[in-house]
Amino acid sequence: MAEKLRLMTVHAHPDDESSKGAATTAKLVADGHEVMVVTCTGGERGSILNPAMDRPEVVNNLAAVRREEMARAAEILKVQHRWLPYVDSGLPEGDPLPPLPEGCFALVPLEESTAELVKIVREFRPHVMITYDENGGYPHPDHIRCHEVSVAAFEAAGDPDRFPEAGEPWQPLKLYYSHGFSRKKLLTFHDTLLARGLESPYEEWLKHWDNDKPDVMERVTTQVECGEYFEIRDEALKAHATQIDPTSRWFAVPLDLQREVWPTEEYELARSLVDTTLPEDDLFAGVLTQVRT
Repeated sequence: MAEKLRLMTVHAHPDDESSKGAATTAKLVADGHEVMVVTCTGGERGSILNPAMDRPEVVNNLAAVRREEMARAAEILKVQHRWLPYVDSGLPEGDPLPPLPEGCFALVPLEESTAELVKIVREFRPHVMITYDENGGYPHPDHIRCHEVSVAAFEAAGDPDRFPEAGEPWQPLKLYYSHGFSRKKLLTFHDTLLARGLESPYEEWLKHWDNDKPDVMERVTTQVECGEYFEIRDEALKAHATQIDPTSRWFAVPLDLQREVWPTEEYELARSLVDTTLPEDDLFAGVLTQVRT
C-alpha cells in the first residue's frame, strides 16, 4: 500500500466498537491503515447481559471489568484506543422518565466534551471519522451525546480559533454515521434461514418492527465489503463478556451465510470535504486524491 490513511471511530460505551463496524475497522487495519477507537464513557451503568457473568465479583467491579474487556477487544481488532473521561449516563426507564444522574456524560456541557475529543482528533489526525446519527442508532442519551460531540469536534478540529489549547488544527475530510440492523437486512437473513430449513431468531423482532419508521437503508450511502473479517468482529464482541452472551442471536446466522447474503457494513456519508461519487464502497473514497494535492 502506497499511502497509510487514518480512521477514527467514536463510540458511547465499550462494546459499541465491536457491534458497530468492527469488520470494517479490522479490514482497514489489515490493509495497512491506522484506526483509533474513542470510547466516551466507561459503561459503568450498563446491565450485565450475559448470565454467565452475573456474579458478585463482576457486579462489584463492573467499571474495571469493562475496561479490561475493552482492552481485549482493541487487541483483537488491532486498533488504537482512547477513553474520554466521562461516566455512563445509564438508560432511563419509566413514565415519566427519571432525571439523568448528576455528572454523567449526557449532562456534561457540550463545549467541554467537544474540547476533549478535539484534543484526540488533533493528536491522531484522522482523515475520516465515524459516529452515530442524530438518533444515536437508538435513543440512549450517551449515544445521542456521542453524535453531538463527534459532529462538533469534526467541525471544530480544523478551526485555529476553536480550542487553541488543544493542539495544532487538523481537519478530517469525511464524517460518516454507522448504521446497523435495518428491517431489510433482518428480513433478508430471516427469509434465507427459513428457505434453508433453519430456525430464524428474528421472527418476534420483525413482528414488532415499526413499519411506519423509514428503514435506515434509505439513508445508507456506503457499503463496505468486509465479510472476510466477520470472525474477528465476533471475537471482539465476545471479549465484552459482560454484555455479549455467546449463545445470543448476535451469533445465530452462520458466517458463511452472512458472507453470501449480506457481506457488508453500512454507513451514511454525513459530511465530505472531498469529491466522491455515491454510492460508495470505500470510506476513504476521494481522500487519497486530496491528501496527495
